[in-house]
Amino acid sequence: MNPQVLFIIEGDPRASAKPAEAVRIAAGVGTWKKTDISVYLRDAGVLALSEYADEFVDEDNYTRYFPIVGGFGRPIYVQKDAALLKEVGDSPLKFEEIDDAQLAVLCAQSKYVLRF
Repeated sequence: MNPQVLFIIEGDPRASAKPAEAVRIAAGVGTWKKTDISVYLRDAGVLALSEYADEFVDEDNYTRYFPIVGGFGRPIYVQKDAALLKEVGDSPLKFEEIDDAQLAVLCAQSKYVLRF
């Protein structure tokens, strides 16, 4: 069984390159098939789901690598009732809202947790 790696992305993709870099790293590590990758978006990080990534810092990382992450067989996890989720519109990616208790379980099941 492969170790689980959880990427928690909280940064604002409109103002920081960190969320885009996290998506790129998650896609790259996941393609090795030696780890099981999960991505969780919180606070302003939920905006990364937007279909309009051209407004973000390093927007190419979203259009190029997020579909790869979405193809890993699990949804992209999102903070339940996040205030900015309304601004996402129709996301091209499958996602699932989870609450803080479910996030805690996801963290506990992961061997590595990376926060961006």
